[in-house]
Amino acid sequence: MKGQYTFDDNYKIKKARTSVWVIIRKALLLLVASVSMAVLYYIIFALVFSTDEEKRLKQENKAYAEELPQLEEKERLLADVVEGLKLRDNRIYDEIFHASAPSVDPINSIDILTGLSTIPDNEIVRATENRLESLQSRAGSIEANFMEIARLLSCDTLVVPAMANPLKKFTFAQTGASTGVKVNPFYKVKLSHNGLDMIAPSGEPVYASAKGIVSDVTKSRKGLGNVVTIDHGNGIKTRYAHLADIEVRKGRAVKKGTRIGYVGVSGNSFAPHLHYEVLRDTVVLDPVNHLFASVGPEEYVNILIMSSMTGQSMD
Repeated sequence: MKGQYTFDDNYKIKKARTSVWVIIRKALLLLVASVSMAVLYYIIFALVFSTDEEKRLKQENKAYAEELPQLEEKERLLADVVEGLKLRDNRIYDEIFHASAPSVDPINSIDILTGLSTIPDNEIVRATENRLESLQSRAGSIEANFMEIARLLSCDTLVVPAMANPLKKFTFAQTGASTGVKVNPFYKVKLSHNGLDMIAPSGEPVYASAKGIVSDVTKSRKGLGNVVTIDHGNGIKTRYAHLADIEVRKGRAVKKGTRIGYVGVSGNSFAPHLHYEVLRDTVVLDPVNHLFASVGPEEYVNILIMSSMTGQSMD
């Protein structure tokens, strides 16, 4: 066979001897070539073909990539709502009860969200879901505070009586400007506004928000127009202005829900509405803070937003 015999110096045939190093070198070259071909085949197979497990993992990763941004956006919105509720909750307790609101457990931070590049997608999504559950639990605690306020306001011995909405069909969409400095619709300058504008059609009934004694009835073509003031005791009074007609007289005892008049445009009123005030002695209170007992938490938050965003009063 070729390569097994050769000629010597006398041109005689003799058996060829192969060096050990040559054999080793050929073996190594063959090994390297085999390994290279195997790696090449594996790479081609991996790029072109996918196993069932790889397909499943790719589908899961795609689903997690689509779900995570939605969860994070939901978390951000819920966190904003919780903080807003917490601030309003504290304000209500301070203004009405002169006390601090019940504490709400803070949200525990989740360390797993640090170093996202080294964490499986399913763990990130699971951690985000846990944070959402914490936020929802916190929102539930704040809502429980609202319910506790409503329970306390039902006590007859409380300084501030339980107050109902003076307009029975009132919704957040009818909310006008509340207390504070607002643009006057007639003078176009910023003036102090001491009540809540509750937009309603002329002739809609107005009801006493709590039991008390009618302390004053005023009829005028200027200012607040036709006004009914009710004394609820302990320095708390409510005032109902711009009425079209008045159905009570001074000194009359009224119950919560007693009809006292009708919505109108008497006095300096830009359009039909009820100007509703709540006072403690001579201090003007924000009536919005006394509506939460007669509406749900979501409706109450919407009323807060509308009243704070409205920069012009209606009187």
